[in-house]
Amino acid sequence: MADVDDGDSIHVASIVRPYALTKGRTAPRVDLPVEATIEVVSAEKVGDDIGRSILDLCAAQNPSVAEIAAQLRQPLGVTRVLLADLVDVGAVSVRATLTDRATDRQRHDLIERTLRGLRAL
Repeated sequence: MADVDDGDSIHVASIVRPYALTKGRTAPRVDLPVEATIEVVSAEKVGDDIGRSILDLCAAQNPSVAEIAAQLRQPLGVTRVLLADLVDVGAVSVRATLTDRATDRQRHDLIERTLRGLRAL
């Protein structure tokens, strides 16, 4: 697989069917809401191309699950499974979205990020 940079996004160019990337798994082992943001913890633990592409996206920013799916041009379910695998090996962590103490501004920012990610899908 090769990373392709078309100026707006990075995605994995592949003739591999999405379910092959997840070895047929359809459900992530970790709860990953579409609005949850992802942060790199340790890049050394990932050796495959799609994992590296995800880490590259997360290193530059802390994108949401929806944004990652859109930039990789992969289905949301596939992206969730791949991210859960990265969480399992300690390569990334899921950042809490909002708590009960979140401000109106934080809630607004979350909605904006989620809408951007969904539009990109």
